[in-house]
Amino acid sequence: MILMEQRTLGRTGRDVSVVGQGTWQLGGDWGEVEESDAFDVLDAAVDSGVTFFDTADVYGDGRSEQLIGRYLKNRPDADVLVATKMGRRADQVPESYVLDNFRTWNDRSRANLGVDTLDLVQLHCPPSSVYSSDAVYDALDTLVDEQRIAAYAVSVETCAEALTAIARPAVASVQIILNPFRLKPLDEVLPAAVAAGVGIIARVPLASGLLSGKYTKDTVFGPDDHRTYNRHGEAFDQGETFSGIDYATGVAAAAEFAALAPEGATPAQTALRWIIQQPGVTSVIPGARSVEQARANAAAAALPPLPQSTLDAVRELYDRSIRPEVHDRW
Repeated sequence: MILMEQRTLGRTGRDVSVVGQGTWQLGGDWGEVEESDAFDVLDAAVDSGVTFFDTADVYGDGRSEQLIGRYLKNRPDADVLVATKMGRRADQVPESYVLDNFRTWNDRSRANLGVDTLDLVQLHCPPSSVYSSDAVYDALDTLVDEQRIAAYAVSVETCAEALTAIARPAVASVQIILNPFRLKPLDEVLPAAVAAGVGIIARVPLASGLLSGKYTKDTVFGPDDHRTYNRHGEAFDQGETFSGIDYATGVAAAAEFAALAPEGATPAQTALRWIIQQPGVTSVIPGARSVEQARANAAAAALPPLPQSTLDAVRELYDRSIRPEVHDRW
């Protein structure tokens, strides 16, 4: 296995690789993935130094969790922290976020993953008021006391939600959208997380593939791909698809971003390297649907830091092309 830089994941006290493996794709929401192909992707990630998998109980209605559980049973040598999420299996109202539901969802995830205690459970972008509820955190503390989960965290859509969660004493980490087209978390969220000792997990790091530089305005995605059916937030939060950016705007900006890639690095690796070197980031979790993608993502951890001139160019591109459209909405 290749060695990769490890960082402590906030209040879990455990170290994880700076490049993790997002597994939304393995659930089938980006098109069908065969089990053998999924195992090959996870093998490539682990052999490339990845020690962190991120999943959720709704990815493929639990298929992603099940695949990870079967994979790790066959790879006892893989020292991987698995973070899952809960909350999206119920109506998205605050009343759904109660201890009885938590136990039910937790039982299902533990069965899917084949473990007694889940490493880390994240609330999966619940209604905003949930982040402020004492009863919710009391229920999460109960799951820890019952040894159902080792630690808990949150996944958020907005910076305000992140700041509310960071202020809670037992929240281990915050998962938030962060990439060169999504800079607002740099202003307050990352500094607050550093000060509180809370980990930051950066999701949607390639803006649903835009930052790979592979797509054009004429690219067609499959009907079962969220990049087709959720472009305007029809199925879930719009920010999860192309980071909430209008597709045509994103394609044009991605072409400019691709020109910033240093020699020997792809645009996707450049985006990942940019995220890794943001102060406060613990791990970035790109997805992969092929062995080659998993290896290339992991290799971004070995790239030298981007120079200040590139960082300045990313900021200028964002301020000129992205910020006027979406910054205030985030």
